[in-house]
Order: sequence, then C-alpha cells, then structure tokens
Amino acid sequence: MTFMCSKAARGGYFWLFFSFISALSVLLPRVAAAAETVPVEAMEWWVWIVLLFVFSFCLGIVAVIAGVGGGVLYVPIVSSLFPFHLDFVRGAGLMVALAGALSAGAPLLNKGLANLRLALSMALIGSVSSIFGALVGLALPAHIVQLALGGTILFISFVMLTAKKSEFPDVKPDKLSQILHIQGIYYEESLKKDIDWQIHRTPVGLVLFILIGFMAGMFGLGAGWANVPVFNLVLGAPLKVSVATSVFVLSINDTAAAWVYLHKGAVLPLIAVPSVIGMMLGTKIGAKLLTRVKTKSVRVIVITLLTLAGLRAILKGFGI
Repeated sequence: MTFMCSKAARGGYFWLFFSFISALSVLLPRVAAAAETVPVEAMEWWVWIVLLFVFSFCLGIVAVIAGVGGGVLYVPIVSSLFPFHLDFVRGAGLMVALAGALSAGAPLLNKGLANLRLALSMALIGSVSSIFGALVGLALPAHIVQLALGGTILFISFVMLTAKKSEFPDVKPDKLSQILHIQGIYYEESLKKDIDWQIHRTPVGLVLFILIGFMAGMFGLGAGWANVPVFNLVLGAPLKVSVATSVFVLSINDTAAAWVYLHKGAVLPLIAVPSVIGMMLGTKIGAKLLTRVKTKSVRVIVITLLTLAGLRAILKGFGI
C-alpha cells in the first residue's frame, strides 16, 4: 500500500511539474510579445527585479532536471525577455553559472568523482581563453554579439539534441596524459566496485577547451553543455567523472571571465543578486524532483526554449 501511494505520488509530481514546464514554454513567448507592447517606463523598476527572481527560480528547477547549466539558459532567455543591456545579462549569467559550480564543486571532490589533474589541465588553458573571450565580447557592438549568441545557442541546441553518452569508455592512454598522470579510480555504486579510468586524445581536448573557454567568456554562458561531451566522448573519461569534473572546470573558467566583467563594470548587483539567489533556491528543489520527473521530456522542452531564444537573439541582432 505504501509503495502504491508513493508511486502515485511520484506520478502526481511528474504531471504537475510537466504541466508547469509546458505552461512556461507557452507563456514565455506571450510574455515577450506583451513586453514589446508595454513601454519599459510604464513598469516600476522593482517589478522587473521580482520577475527576474521568479524566472531564475523556475530556471534553476528546469536546469537541474534537464541536466544543463543555468547559465546556458539564463543569458539567451533573459536577454530576450527583459529590458536589460546584453553586457549586464552576460555578467549576471557568469555569476549564475559560477554560483552553481562553486556550491557543487567541493562535495564532488570529496566523493572522488571530480579529478583535479584532469580539471586543472583543461581549466588552466580554458580560463586564459575565457579572459580573451570576455574582452572581445565587451568590445564588440551589441548587435554583433546578439547575432553570434543566437548562432551559438542554436548550435548548443543541436549538440544537446544529438549528443550521446558513454558510461565507461574503454580507452588506451596517450603519451601526454601519461606525462601529466591524468588517471584515477572511483567507486561505482551501481556496480559495487572501483572503476579505473584514463584518457586519450589529450591534445585534441586542450584545443577544444580553448574554444569552449573563449565562448564561455564572450557570451557569459556556463560551458557544462560542452565540457561533458568533450570529457566523455573525446577524452574517454567515464560519464560520472566527466560531469563532476565539468562542474569544477566551470568554477575556474567562469571566475576568470567574471573578473573581466567586474573590472569593466558589467556586473550589476541589481540584476546579478536576485538571479543568483533565485537560481540557487531553484536548484535545490530541482535536485529533489530529479528522481521523480522524466528528464527526457524536460530536455525536449529545454531544447525547444533554447531554439526559440536563439532565433529571437538573431532577430534582435538584425534589429527585427
């Protein structure tokens, strides 16, 4: 009887949350259209801040369940729906991604899932390129960045739609990974045994992380969507190690890029603070719902939202 009730409760949680996400996907375009017809001056400033907090809270729930970073959703959608300059949105987006990474990084290291040698080798080169990306992004005209952001978001949607996963890749280490001693052991609870892992194609991974860091700094996006496939499919690290190490890499790359935005005055506390608080609260609820909701359905909705946000960013870049 208890099992039946708990199963029914899980089904109720799923349909309630799925209805919420579906309603959100329908209402967001209507909110955007309404915002264009109502002058920004007609709304009090604090209304936008409250709406931003509520939106970030909902986004935090969706981000955890869909398995994507909050930053990759935050920047394109907020820049489309809210009357904030793109530079401030990108600065806040980095803070949102950084806050989530910092909160999750330490526990993952303690569990032995995140690997320092793997993270540092990729994060050091990625953090340098993220600084250059931030400088380039702040120097370019807003409409050029909007066009580039729209194209990048559409590319991310494609990657999320087609990306595959490999739980335990079987690879032979290359010379560079052996020199850097990038290997490890972690305990796999599902198999009840220790898993030995190593990586290959290390030079290719380093080149890819240069590009990932540059894009993360330029657009203010958390790069978890790219880190995990590179760690898992290119380098051959186990999926759990890839996810955990990606979080640690985010905390390094986003910190480097965030300093540039802070120095240029592009991090506005009035935008960043409610966004970070809302996102952190939302992720806690999302973590509790993670085992009760079908992530595939949520990911389809997230990819749809990203596609719409990417198309809208391109239209804004063209002045439409």
